[in-house]
Amino acid sequence: MRRRRRLRPPSWAASLTWKSAVFLTAMCCTLAALLGVLVHTAVTRQTVEHAREKALARLEVVTDAYEAGEPLPRGSGIDPPGLPASLRTLAAGGERGTVVADGPHRPGDPDGRSGPAMWAAGPADGRALATWTDYSHSARTIGGLDRAIIGSSLLAIAATLLVGLFAVGRVTRRLHQSARVARRISAGDLDARVDDPRTARPVRAQDEVAIVAGALDTMASTLQRKLQTEQRFTADVAHELRTPLTGLSAAAELLPPGRPAELVRDRVRAMRALTEDLLEISRLDARTEQVDLAVHDLAPIAERVVRASGTGTEVRVSGAARVETDRRRLERVIGNLVTNAHRHGAPPVVLSVDGAVVTVTDHGPGFPAYLLDGGPQRFRTDGAGKGHGLGLTIALGQAQVIGARLDFGSAPDGGALARLTLPEYVRLDDADPDGNPGGDRGRRGPDDPDGSTASGSHAS
Repeated sequence: MRRRRRLRPPSWAASLTWKSAVFLTAMCCTLAALLGVLVHTAVTRQTVEHAREKALARLEVVTDAYEAGEPLPRGSGIDPPGLPASLRTLAAGGERGTVVADGPHRPGDPDGRSGPAMWAAGPADGRALATWTDYSHSARTIGGLDRAIIGSSLLAIAATLLVGLFAVGRVTRRLHQSARVARRISAGDLDARVDDPRTARPVRAQDEVAIVAGALDTMASTLQRKLQTEQRFTADVAHELRTPLTGLSAAAELLPPGRPAELVRDRVRAMRALTEDLLEISRLDARTEQVDLAVHDLAPIAERVVRASGTGTEVRVSGAARVETDRRRLERVIGNLVTNAHRHGAPPVVLSVDGAVVTVTDHGPGFPAYLLDGGPQRFRTDGAGKGHGLGLTIALGQAQVIGARLDFGSAPDGGALARLTLPEYVRLDDADPDGNPGGDRGRRGPDDPDGSTASGSHAS
């Protein structure tokens, strides 16, 4: 049996403005209906009571005339036609009563009735002595009152809804502004602030939105100061290490040949590489890097990086494209991905070039869960103590500088997969007959839906 698909409400139905509009409309309608019923009931009761007293007073006059043997006044009679049966029965039983019903038949009336009337009847020798008064004016008054209640209720609902939506709209706009600032901060723009005017003066009463905006600004300022302190510390440490490492490297070259000298030189080279990585990360953190863009064929760059790495990496090229990028930074990204695959993965390591996408896969244990969830983290690695967690961090930072997208995932046959998607370069004179640049390919950037992303990771 097929499972029925549940209907999902549209996205706009989840907005606070829409929910507030529904709530205000429902409350206004309920309040208007309640007040309308109360007013209608009170006025109708008062009008009927007044007409009833008038009819009973007229009945007294008619009764006196009947008992005196005088002619009955106009609008009265014994068992007149049109007298409601319930009132006739009541009068025949010796009691008096009133009722609102259709008036007696009048000659010339097309429908045989003269409109609503207030009937009053009492006993008269076993029959019903009745009189009636015109009730049409009172009925029109009540009808006009009902229409006025409905009209005023609609106007009140519309006015309340507009004012409520305006007030709620101001609140939602401020909430959206806070959300936009939060997204900018999460994207790395630590200078973003909400700057709600209600938080400028601490002595001024603040609403809940202003409190949230102030807390967000305070959090952003604290986070910015903390990150700047860490960045300055990293840069200062790297700069301070450079000078003693230079001297240590020169001294290591003077050591006599032997195993101890090789160990010292190896550790000095590792420390110098670490220092250079720290300096590069500090420059990336400062966001002061300038790119040197040029148009390059992607496949030769990837092949050159693999040859320079001296690793047994297999290169597969299919439909390589031309890209406009910074060659030095691109080589740095690809080199770090290849080195990471050999250091933490297992052979065979394959580098594939497909259009403007470079993919590096290995057959090791794959990326750890923390990297899949939050991306590379400096000085953290699950690679059996090898590395400092800086290779993929630098690769990700340099990819962002050149406008590329670096995704980490899992290979279909096991192992780690890193995919670098670059913006493809298309010459404007390569347009198709419809005027689209690059024919059917056009110009695809790293965020284009055609570039599939993966979800997985491991450490460098």
